[in-house]
Amino acid sequence: MRRLVMSLAGLTAVAIAVAGFAPGSSASPAPAVEPAYYTMKLPAGVTVADLVRDGYDITHGHGSRPTVVATPAEVDKLRARGVLLGKSGNVYQPVARAADPAGTTFYGGYHTVIGHEQHNSAVAAAHPDLVKLYDIGDSWRKTNGQGGHDIQALCITKLTTGDCALNSTGKKPKFVLHTQIHARELSTGELAYRWIDLLVSSYGTDPEITSLVDTRELWVIPMANPDGVDVVAGKPSRPVMQRKNVDSSAGGCPATDAGVDLNRNSSFQWDVKEGQPCDETYPGSKAVSEPETVAIQGLLDKIFRDTKGAVDQPAAADTTGVFLSLHSFGNDILAPYGYTNTDAPDKVALVALGKKMGALNGYPVSTGDGGVGYFAPGATDDWLYGTRGVPSFTFEVGPDSGTCGGFFPAYSCMDSIFWPKNKAAFLYAAKAAAAPYRTLP
Repeated sequence: MRRLVMSLAGLTAVAIAVAGFAPGSSASPAPAVEPAYYTMKLPAGVTVADLVRDGYDITHGHGSRPTVVATPAEVDKLRARGVLLGKSGNVYQPVARAADPAGTTFYGGYHTVIGHEQHNSAVAAAHPDLVKLYDIGDSWRKTNGQGGHDIQALCITKLTTGDCALNSTGKKPKFVLHTQIHARELSTGELAYRWIDLLVSSYGTDPEITSLVDTRELWVIPMANPDGVDVVAGKPSRPVMQRKNVDSSAGGCPATDAGVDLNRNSSFQWDVKEGQPCDETYPGSKAVSEPETVAIQGLLDKIFRDTKGAVDQPAAADTTGVFLSLHSFGNDILAPYGYTNTDAPDKVALVALGKKMGALNGYPVSTGDGGVGYFAPGATDDWLYGTRGVPSFTFEVGPDSGTCGGFFPAYSCMDSIFWPKNKAAFLYAAKAAAAPYRTLP
């Protein structure tokens, strides 16, 4: 989540603990002290920025009170500071405890990294006329000889000479769907999985999608943070709240607090003040310090031409392409810039395009800090718009509370809400890639 900041110390450690059965009891074991979501009303003299600096895991619900993820101990501390709290939901939803023996799914159906990798390979093998599968770089663990994964990207189009090349000279406009850069945001990777299946299964049978695949390069990065997802999926019924990658080189952090926020690590407006090594928004020791950032920024740098000058200059009118980075949660669309409240030079056009997509999934559009009071310097979408001029957006998928709310919604929510709401928005964004700064009907 672009606007989620600095976890509580030791949150993930308590989040996965489960109490034992009482003697003779047949009831399910009650979880030990687990976090929950709370809405907040702040007293005079206390700001969201203050709580961020103090390490609270605060989220943003558009048009509502800020939400904090807190354990009972942190709730007591907040109330002692005069913060009024109302519980809005549990972090975990009921899920069958049986693990997938093949290791491809967890928490009711969400796909592990292995599940995504097998899917990517199967799709590419089954549709060689439509799909190119790329290894664009390595995760931190793989770079450091600790296992890990390749960072994979798929390019989907009706392949002709020159299509899906790693350069910006191809004739087809490019749409990129980028997901699970924050490992615990489960719904985002599943949306990428379904988007891939929609494109390849509908080609030749659905005229709209067939035309889209014929005329666009549809790029997908379904696992931007695979090492982090491995950590999350390590507890299949009580996923670990790992947000960052697993870079432990800074030292001094508990295992679940180590890592770099990959959505603060780009070379655009990188800010050393975003956090310390154990904080959830730690931006790394320098810009583009992480191999995952090198891989993803490197791919985007290759496939998109530069149509923009300085930060305060607009993109060229003939810019092509659209980039969507999926996060959760809050039911928002966030347009550049996210590092400042100063308007992007193309703000009017960016917001107009965002509203077109928002009309399809029901999400409102905002820019800057969205009224929350803190920013996201070094984010991927800001980097692509700020350096290349490509319209780039964050979708915050899912509500703040309820069965389908938060980081770990019930898997059934994919069919009931998330995919139905966002499928049409993705299709519109892909169409708009041909001329994103023109208003489309």
